[in-house]
Amino acid sequence: LHNDVDMPYPKPGQDPYQLAQLRELFKRHPKTTIIWAHMGVGRVVRPVKGQLEMMAQALANPRLKHVYLDISWDEVAKYVIASPEAVQATADLINKYPDRFLFGTDEVGPKDQKSYLKVYDMYAPLFAKLTPETREKLLKGNYERLFDKARKDVRAWEKANL
Repeated sequence: LHNDVDMPYPKPGQDPYQLAQLRELFKRHPKTTIIWAHMGVGRVVRPVKGQLEMMAQALANPRLKHVYLDISWDEVAKYVIASPEAVQATADLINKYPDRFLFGTDEVGPKDQKSYLKVYDMYAPLFAKLTPETREKLLKGNYERLFDKARKDVRAWEKANL
């Protein structure tokens, strides 16, 4: 799902109504695996105030166990690595929920290997703060688990319905 966590440039004191709508959408589809792109960063190309806390609340909600967060895109990486505190807070969240995060580059049309690995390289400070098990899940394990299951589920659905 490619959707901002909240309305760009909300009015001061405005409730994050878009987040409330997303939460209700997620709850209505508990059997659907949802990967939320860019941890909800989008149109304004920067996190909204309290964005990491919003992600933590979503991950802690037992009714949202089917929602996963993708940390792809250099714009997301830029904010995650902006300070030692941001790196630590993000690492703490990923280490707490190691099965719920996926890494991707979101690099469009890279010209060479270096361009393709730009986002991966940007995340070096974050990767260093993750446990080895969490890092493995973030980089490969969660993708393999989710997409292998999706392939089986799609084939089963096709067999039953086509």
